Parts: sequence; structure tokens; C-alpha cells
Amino acid sequence: TFHPKMAAPVVRRVAGFATFKGCLQRRGGEVTSAPKIADRVFSGIQPTGVPHLGNYLGAIESWVRLQERYSCVLYSIVDLHSITVPQDASTLRHNILDMTASLLACGIDPERSVLFQQSKISEHTELAWILGCLTSLPRLRHLPQWKMKASGQKEEGSLGLFSYPVLQAADILLYKATHVPVGEDQIQHLELAQDIARIFNNQYGGSFPVPKAILSDTKKIKSLRNPASKMSKSDPQSLATVYVTDSAEEILLKFRKAVTDFTSEVTYDPDTRPGVSNLVAVHTAVTGKTIQEVVEQSKGLDTARYKYVVAEAVIEKFAPIKNKIERLRADRGFLEQVLHRGAQKAKEIAHPFYHEIQKLVGFS
Repeated sequence: TFHPKMAAPVVRRVAGFATFKGCLQRRGGEVTSAPKIADRVFSGIQPTGVPHLGNYLGAIESWVRLQERYSCVLYSIVDLHSITVPQDASTLRHNILDMTASLLACGIDPERSVLFQQSKISEHTELAWILGCLTSLPRLRHLPQWKMKASGQKEEGSLGLFSYPVLQAADILLYKATHVPVGEDQIQHLELAQDIARIFNNQYGGSFPVPKAILSDTKKIKSLRNPASKMSKSDPQSLATVYVTDSAEEILLKFRKAVTDFTSEVTYDPDTRPGVSNLVAVHTAVTGKTIQEVVEQSKGLDTARYKYVVAEAVIEKFAPIKNKIERLRADRGFLEQVLHRGAQKAKEIAHPFYHEIQKLVGFS
């Protein structure tokens, strides 16, 4: 069972702003935003519950490392983005806390980053309206995500689905972020944010930095049942996706059933052997070894045995994270407190910047 005292170190760290020096500082006993913009990282993740293997290796693990490299890091659980598709309210509330627990368990530290719920900062949507008035319909219509997601909905999709890239731009620009960790499939959305920053700066004399991409060097993790597509929570095949909280038995079963081919040796060739290459990519990512090292060490193993080797590496990687998630899930109040403190910090950064924007636009 989870006891509140187990969370005490984190509670003490997030209880005040004094220990968080990256994005805020104190002057005369009051918290103020930093007087100048150093490198600042922003990224968001949708509250879809517990992360899967692809989420962890593709995004969250790099988020943890970025806490060490940058003095100001903001991570948002982007619940406003999540409702571009239908959501059950109680499930969404549960998923927000589940994602919070998962991020903390994976190594996101409220002392070294700002972790907050997007909808608690009203400036996100207010800035999105202003930026939306500077964005043309053809620019949004040509984004690949709109074409892909709208095709799966009745009629043409919602206004929210069409315009959410503008909200993404607002998420980034509201904090004057200089760097954004993104996957390759989000590059065009970041380019939109860059364009909007330039348009606003030119039209209003603003000072938005043009944010730069931080690309992950982790290979995209594919479905275990269909290595032609990426691993996804929406995959109808239950054996296709490995979750951080899966039991050892579930992980072993999913890798044992992973699609490979009829060649027994372990090689890395994504074009001709996508299934085995996906296993090598997973093995590389969870162990920190290079592809060459993994392939060399796997000489003499057939693919059936290699599946067990990869599964065991994943189990070892996820075991401590799974245990932490289970403990954190048991204390809803603690998770809510982490998000509340994070929202306070985010508000301290966002509010003065948005006040500047209001004056530039003519609202005040």
C-alpha cells in the first residue's frame, strides 16, 4: 500500500517555489518571472492513461534527460487537446492523474521542471484565439494530421480538431519556449508555430523566440503485431502494444507473439525485416546499447529466443517504474497537489508574458 510519507520528499520539493530556480526566481521575498529568456523547453502529452513502450522511449525518457540539460523545462498534460475526440468526463479525470503518476514514476521531477495541467492556465486558449486570427485556413488544411484524423470521423471533423495546431503554437509561445522536443510526425506543427511567431513579431513588434526542434534519436517503436505501423493505444490488437504497467507475464506473451519473419538470425534491416528490426530498436533503447552492439551480442540466437531476451530487458526496465506508478496511484490527493503546484508555477511564467501580448494587440 502507498503511505503519504513515501511521497513526502516530493511534497517538500513542490511545496514552495524557492527550490525551483530554473524558470522563476525570488526578488524581495516575491516570486517573479526570470528577467531574461534563457533556453526554455516546452512539451506536452495527452492524458491517455498509462504510457506505452513507444511513449516512454520516444518522448518521456528524453524529457527526463532534458531536465538535466536545460534550466527551465515545462511539461504539460494537454487535456484541452484530448477533447478533439470524444471523451468520457470521468475517464478523462482518471487519465489525467494516471498520466501524472506515470510521468513522476518515469523520472519527471517537480523540483527540476514545471509539470501542470494545460486547462488550468486560461492564457493558453486566450492566446490561441489571437494566434488563430493570424493563421490562414489553407495553412491548417494542408497539415497531414488534419487530413488523417478527419478522414476517420463523420462528416469533416470538428473545429477543435481543425484548429488544435494553433493551440499547440499557443502552448509553446505562451512560455517563450526556445526548444520543443518533437517526433518527426510533429515537425510540420512546430513549423506552424515558428511561422506564427514570425507573423506576430512582424505585425505587433512582439518578441516571441522562434522555437527550435529537439528531435529524439530513438528509433520509432512499431506495433508488435504490425511493424508497418507505430505502436499505439488505439490498436485493436491487444498484443500489439506494451504498457509500462504490464505484468512480466503480459510483456513476455506480447513479445513471444511479436510478428517477425522466417529468417532465424537477428539482424537490423528495417526495409526487408521490419519485425526483427523493431525488436532490435526496442532492445537498443531500453539497454542504451548501439544497434551494432545488440546485433553482435545476439549472434547465435534465433528470433524465438531473441524475443525472450528483449522481453526480459523491457521487464527489467519497467519493473521499478511500474511499482512507483502503483504507489502513486493510491494517493490521488498527492497527485492533485503536484498538478496544483505546477499550475501555480506555470501561471507565474505565463501571466506576465500574456499581459505583454495584450498590450501589443491593444487589449490593455
